[in-house]
Amino acid sequence: MESRTLTGSCLCGGVRFTIRGTPTRFYHCHCTRCRKATGTGHASNLFVEGRLHWDSGEALIRQFKVPEAERFTNCFCSECGARLPRVSSQNGLIVVPAGSLDVDPGMAPEARIFMGSRAGWSCGGQTGPLPEFGEYAG
Repeated sequence: MESRTLTGSCLCGGVRFTIRGTPTRFYHCHCTRCRKATGTGHASNLFVEGRLHWDSGEALIRQFKVPEAERFTNCFCSECGARLPRVSSQNGLIVVPAGSLDVDPGMAPEARIFMGSRAGWSCGGQTGPLPEFGEYAG
């Protein structure tokens, strides 16, 4: 894959970032920690070799490192709680919550990981296909 410029922001727009580099992996992670951090059935994370620049709102960024976790840190906006990218201390890759991007990352998810931790109601755990709607189906 070639080098790209990716931009993104948090939910409130207080934090904005630019990443310049090469996306290397894109996973849906079903581990318990990712589910707890997102409040959803999985986290969609893009891994990028490159540089992360905070364009605005760096003072709003907070991190929570699970003390017993070797690799898990949750980076987020202190104003709106939206997840944000972080640089992994283990391998130097930028871990990007894909939903924080304002542009297409240029690659599709490659795999679902930690499926042994998947919630039974999430991503294929239900019986039969779910209906799909273009907007809220209230």
